[in-house]
Amino acid sequence: MRAALFDMDRTLLATDTASLYTRYRRDRGEVGALEVVRVGYWLLQYTLGIIDAERVARRALRDFAGKSESTLIETTEEWFETYVQKHVRDAARRAVERHRASGDVLAIVTGATPYAARPLARVLGIEHVVASELEVDARGCLTGRPLDPICYGQGKVTRAERLAERLGFRLEEAVFYSDSITDLPLLERVGTPVAVCPDRRLARVAASRGWRIERW
Repeated sequence: MRAALFDMDRTLLATDTASLYTRYRRDRGEVGALEVVRVGYWLLQYTLGIIDAERVARRALRDFAGKSESTLIETTEEWFETYVQKHVRDAARRAVERHRASGDVLAIVTGATPYAARPLARVLGIEHVVASELEVDARGCLTGRPLDPICYGQGKVTRAERLAERLGFRLEEAVFYSDSITDLPLLERVGTPVAVCPDRRLARVAASRGWRIERW
């Protein structure tokens, strides 16, 4: 059994979901211009690979403490249809279909939450989602805290390993598509790393190591 793993932001999608979700919340009057700037700054740090992911995640999630998980699911479905779906790359759809035709296990492996990733997984027919899970209390409400490990850097490797163990495939025989240098730990862990529209640092690493580079 082989697996094809796909990063979400700027890989399957032509943009990042954090900025789209912030725009959605601003359009609904839930956040102001300051939050838009803050998220933009975090995304810049992420792109440069210098972000303190755990600190930023905990800060970003504080706004959701006490909110119903079911409400979040409902709003992210609406958000996906109106803000996100048009950004799905055609080449990403074709890549997913190639791997499906080969009988590969398909999974999105993303630093975003499962609430952001599941609508995309459904549209693309991808069965499995590996993401940054959020703590939910007995009432079905978010606590505002992530569950360790966050699906970022080495944490993404840990969560991908859990999926591989559960489903019975080997990461050494898997392919992983990503745009970001922050995914270097998982790219180094799989058998076939593929740099998709890579950032400058990942492009240099991919070129020096002879990895596939694709423009979606």
